[in-house]
Amino acid sequence: MSLLSDAIWAASPTTTRGQPTILSSDPKGERVAYASGKSIFLRSIDEPAVSKQYTQHTAQTTVARFAPSGFYVASGDVSGAVKVWDCAGEGATKGDYHIIAGRINDIAWDGDSQRIIAVGEGKERFGHCITADSGNSVGEISGHSSQINTVSIRQQRPLRAVTGSDDTSLVFYHGAPFKFNTSLRAQHNRFVFGTAFAPDGSVFASVGADKKIWLYDGRTGEAKGQIGDGVHTGSIFGVSWAKDSKKFVTASADQTVRIWDPEAGKAIQTWRMGEEGVPSIPDQQVGVVWPTGRSDGLIISIDLEGNLNYLVDGSPKPTKVVRGHQKNITAAAISGSTFYTGSYEGRVLAWDVSTGFAEKLDGEPHSNYVAGFTASESKGEAEVFSVGWDDTLRSISVPNKLFKGNIASLNFQPKGVAAASGVVLVPSSDTISVFADGQKATSFPVKYAPTSIAASGSTVAVGGDDKLVHIYALSGTELKDTEIALRRATSPISALSFSKSGDKLAVGASNGKIFAFETSGDWKIITDRWSAHTARVTALAWDESEEFAASGSLDTSVFVWSIKEPGKRIKALNAHKDGVAGVAWESSGKVISTGGDATVKVWKVQG
Repeated sequence: MSLLSDAIWAASPTTTRGQPTILSSDPKGERVAYASGKSIFLRSIDEPAVSKQYTQHTAQTTVARFAPSGFYVASGDVSGAVKVWDCAGEGATKGDYHIIAGRINDIAWDGDSQRIIAVGEGKERFGHCITADSGNSVGEISGHSSQINTVSIRQQRPLRAVTGSDDTSLVFYHGAPFKFNTSLRAQHNRFVFGTAFAPDGSVFASVGADKKIWLYDGRTGEAKGQIGDGVHTGSIFGVSWAKDSKKFVTASADQTVRIWDPEAGKAIQTWRMGEEGVPSIPDQQVGVVWPTGRSDGLIISIDLEGNLNYLVDGSPKPTKVVRGHQKNITAAAISGSTFYTGSYEGRVLAWDVSTGFAEKLDGEPHSNYVAGFTASESKGEAEVFSVGWDDTLRSISVPNKLFKGNIASLNFQPKGVAAASGVVLVPSSDTISVFADGQKATSFPVKYAPTSIAASGSTVAVGGDDKLVHIYALSGTELKDTEIALRRATSPISALSFSKSGDKLAVGASNGKIFAFETSGDWKIITDRWSAHTARVTALAWDESEEFAASGSLDTSVFVWSIKEPGKRIKALNAHKDGVAGVAWESSGKVISTGGDATVKVWKVQG
């Protein structure tokens, strides 16, 4: 038996305020490529819940570009490494090259998919030109005195290339091999953020922090003129051409995306994100791509929150907004057909399990680290409770997908959260607090440091750093110590989960061991043989049948365990780069997992 990847709901692109974020589309217009965390994602445009993840970078990734052939991707990271890999097959790395001593900002392919120019923030040099298959030098990138932000190569012969830099200049190169031809210094007076050749090679455009758009002759590099002076009121971060070379699109910090007619020299379509007249930093547009190979004219822009906005001519607002996490996911829970995830910076998303689509919750969210979720049903309405390191307990309405107004202040850093019998329990470093109707009801002091909590009916289990699981009885809002302590673990308890009926309890420890107990009578142990994890167990979940349990760990793996065959396990190794943070079972018997790579993955249990 094995766990087969059924879907990857990708992380959002990593964005940085004041810096361009690069989107690239394949030649057929079917997928977009972008950098997120230490991964590169290739995401289906028409089915955004379908994506491919490339995980061979060891540093924060910065850029990914499809080759014109559509068979390869070149991607770069903050260490100066560029990797060329197969995007049509299994994602095998074909080339691994160290280009500069610093961040790679942009990459360009030539029309033959043979040569690559990579540029960025170096020490001895700010960029280099190599062959994609061997890494041999085929020219040099020179003429700049500061980091290079952008590069574009003319797809026709004679080959030409252009780079734009923080030194406010552009440099035009003849190739191949690529050699310095001329420096263009009079056009921009601030950082140059974007350059792009038109697909037919006749012209190229440059944009920058001075809000200007310049056009140049594609063969000679001679400046043809500026267009749209004063139209954009913020830095322009991205530029991309339509496949017919008659129009191009720009994305700006003024929250707009505009289509330009270069012949007429004016904007012919404008989309403004956010509310009209209300400045909104998250709605700044930091990147854009006009996917070639499509007949519907779709444009995709990216805002500072990492959301992908689908823009179509004639529609004043995005027809679709694809959301995800940018930072590592720290907590997760499932309620019905909705999977909730919370990340390091406080962002909470509600994923529709059937479509893989995420929605941002309305209402006031957490302001930082989301430490835990628990699903509950109160007064007939499904509810999810969340706790965060902003020291608050919040309630989420599942049907309405919103944070309710009743925020309870904890005055301590929560160690987890559990709900049962109409109350919510939140442990701190020395107490267990009981909340009812959004108000603190009682506080129960303990003599150990709680690390995790789970509840079912009137039974509450609390894991401690004393390597014990302490069992309490819940009566109304009062906790009573039953003086039962489960003693199998040899290191601090790190995760707990009751089965749906409450008959079984799974216990995970920080050394990777997992134990299962019966909850009736004398808490007899079911198995102590679930021991394949090599690091702290972070999440546990039982399936509907209560015969299988899923586990996630800091060791990056997801396992499914069987009570009938405790010596066997179904595994997904390296499921999440930087560790697993949450696991859950979907009603159809699939496992959902999430973690440090900011993705949500669905696994099919293959018999």
